Amino acid sequence: MTTLPAATRPAPRIRSRGPRRRIGIGRAASYLGAWSYALMLLLPLYYLLVSSFKDNSDIFASPLALPDSLSLRKFTTSLHDARLDLAITNSVIVTVLSLAVILLLAVPAAYALARATGKVAAVIERAFSLGFLIPTFAALVPTFLLAAQLGLFHTRTFLVLFLPATSLPLAVVLLTQFMRTVPNEVEEAARMDGAGNWTVLVRIYLPMVVPGIVTVLILSFLAFWNEYLYSLVIIGPDEAQRTIQVAVPTLRSSLSTDFGVLSAGTVVTLIPVYVVYAVLQRRMEGALMGGAVKV
Repeated sequence: MTTLPAATRPAPRIRSRGPRRRIGIGRAASYLGAWSYALMLLLPLYYLLVSSFKDNSDIFASPLALPDSLSLRKFTTSLHDARLDLAITNSVIVTVLSLAVILLLAVPAAYALARATGKVAAVIERAFSLGFLIPTFAALVPTFLLAAQLGLFHTRTFLVLFLPATSLPLAVVLLTQFMRTVPNEVEEAARMDGAGNWTVLVRIYLPMVVPGIVTVLILSFLAFWNEYLYSLVIIGPDEAQRTIQVAVPTLRSSLSTDFGVLSAGTVVTLIPVYVVYAVLQRRMEGALMGGAVKV
């Protein structure tokens, strides 16, 4: 058996546990931070939910304790006292019609900007981007005067026409970027088969930018559903026309407020948001992941 000289023997490999240990600590810290952030988000929701089944004394004595009973009396009272059932109906009408209007305006505009070339198209796209710089409250007085001049004051119709304008810049900019990812070859093949602009838009672009449309729908839905300032100023406290965000604060009295009823009304306003997000969650996450990979 031949023995190699000591100088020619391969040096033994020394396994370093430092990098792996650092990776393990970093992963544990990231998990801890993620769960802590999730707890910070869930804690207020938990507080609202358990408070919906308690009286004021129980809420102040043990705010985070589980309720003694699961009676729906607080929810029934909130629906009856503030007519939240009617307010929810008004909010659904305003939100759904506003979403339809914004899609009818944003999709053709984004398609035109995505395929347009030249300085005029660039200027128009930048003009839409400038919409982010306008504060919401800055247009309050002109909007109030416009509603009065059109005879649409204290009506839901004006909100349906106005709310899409507040989200149109974001919708156009997002959809334009999504539509630019569609290959030109696909559109050229469709045009060689005799397809016109509307056919290309409906049959080629829309199916390929569904994640972008879903993203716009979710963001616009949150903005429209939670809108309070213009709903309060334009519609006012009219019980037959007011939205859910205007109706819920009426559950609070200057003399004595039942915080359980107020919490129950707040929970009612949150239910549609979570339902819509649960239905469209995967589409939006797919759109965000797809955009991250392309970047």
